[in-house]
Amino acid sequence: MVALRFALFAAMATPVAAQEVAPWSEAVISVTHIDKASELFKVAGGWRMTHKGRVSRAELDYWKLPDKASATFERWCAPKVETGCIRFVSFKGVEQRPIRLATRAWDSGGIYSIMVRSDNVPALFDTAIKLGWWAESEPVRFTFGKSDLRNVVLTGPHGINLAVYERISPPFDAFRVGRISQAFNSMRMVKNRAVARDFYTKQLGFQILFDSATEPTEPARSNFGIPLNYTPEIRRAAAALQPVQGETGRVEVMQIDGFSGGDVSQYASPPNLGIISVRYPVKGLSSYRSRLESNGVATVYSADAVPVKAIAPGDRVNIFAVRDPDGNLTEFYEAF
Repeated sequence: MVALRFALFAAMATPVAAQEVAPWSEAVISVTHIDKASELFKVAGGWRMTHKGRVSRAELDYWKLPDKASATFERWCAPKVETGCIRFVSFKGVEQRPIRLATRAWDSGGIYSIMVRSDNVPALFDTAIKLGWWAESEPVRFTFGKSDLRNVVLTGPHGINLAVYERISPPFDAFRVGRISQAFNSMRMVKNRAVARDFYTKQLGFQILFDSATEPTEPARSNFGIPLNYTPEIRRAAAALQPVQGETGRVEVMQIDGFSGGDVSQYASPPNLGIISVRYPVKGLSSYRSRLESNGVATVYSADAVPVKAIAPGDRVNIFAVRDPDGNLTEFYEAF
């Protein structure tokens, strides 16, 4: 992938106190067969299933699913961590379609990818291909600021993308990496980077990690399927946002400017197949929600005292969800 030359920004002052929000603890991914979807994480990354069971009726009601709907789940985490996990959910009794069915990177709507780190991207790529995953390109080497990186975007069942980064230098030691690390970011393809960025900063109170629309002038391989001769012209404008400083819990928004894409945001809801949301724990959820609403952020799902096994001590949370300008869900919860 061609490196974006990123400018670092200090945290922006916003009307919302983002220090209440911790990095996201898990991504929720809807799949037909949990065994198939989790296989790569287990085989290549040594991830382990921490919990499994039936999704509570209260959680299905929170998602506004019909009475005939049911679901099971498995929560998978990287070795020795309980954050940056994936909750695979398999729904039954309801119609489904992939959220990002037959899309390309420049189509907006639906969370495009979950991001992880790896100590050996080429080896992971080979394993993924043997297990039936695919990719827009083979691993690409590039520079990112002062970092020398390898990256590949792996595509699994129903278009679920796993973006994998290997930092060759300088060494990365913020958390354990291994072949597949805990998840640290989620990518959303958007129609307008500035609008999406301002939603996360000015309305949700997140901080900017980087924000750039600069591209190198020479053609270079792209892991987004952009033809080689177009890479200097097709500008990828991206911003990464986070509630608190650190190496985890990020959201990244990217606009591929120059290609006209479709919009699948109308499908970005459970029980459709794909990456549904990421879930942020919040201290003082009611206060945080009130301030979001005063900033014009609508709540699309909400419920109290919902049994959600393994998400927090006591397995019971108050929870609500919002949509960004491109229809992507983000959930906030507080245990009690």
